[in-house]
Amino acid sequence: MPSLELGFYKVNPNPNLSHMPSPRLFRTHIPYTSLPESVKTSACKIVYITRDPKDTLVSTWHFLNSLIGDRGIDPWPFKDAYESFCNGVHSAGPFYDHVLGYWRESIKRPEKIYFMRYEDMKKDPKGEVKKLACFLGRPFEKEEEVEKVLWRCSLDRLKNLEVNQHGIDPWLGIANKHYFRRGIVGDWKNHFTDEMKGKLGQLTAMKFEGSGLDFGY
Repeated sequence: MPSLELGFYKVNPNPNLSHMPSPRLFRTHIPYTSLPESVKTSACKIVYITRDPKDTLVSTWHFLNSLIGDRGIDPWPFKDAYESFCNGVHSAGPFYDHVLGYWRESIKRPEKIYFMRYEDMKKDPKGEVKKLACFLGRPFEKEEEVEKVLWRCSLDRLKNLEVNQHGIDPWLGIANKHYFRRGIVGDWKNHFTDEMKGKLGQLTAMKFEGSGLDFGY
């Protein structure tokens, strides 16, 4: 799936997408406030996926270290990654601002933005994929269709595809294997100290206060 900021706008600030067949699918890490007005005002739909901030940090840290490891660079210490995360230092902007931007807009315009949590997908994959299909206006007609989608999208299957074991991302030029790791909920417990957990927990509670958003994990 092509990236908006890396596959198109980085090459051409005014790309012509009319040659692409409909429906057009794109991925992006752009904050909602930075999306082009054409995206916000058009009939296109946005599916936003996020996860618990603690697991987000751990996943990002592993991903970045796998990339720099390919280049012979020393690993990024976890405590440094933790402090950067808490201070809002991230390539896509502060985590909490990013999440809240899409969350609040999804409440205002549920027909436009579908807000998904990774933990919910792990807990009830069948229920979540059915909700997603309905949001996209393509509800499933047969139960076996749901099972087929879940199988095709399963982490184990994707990890073992030849293209993901040995292929290269054409948009970023990095090995596809770096996109796949454990895919579990709660891996942060293997990396956080009690002090880290407490500090980030307080920060999360403060940032999400009054928003109605709660990961609860």
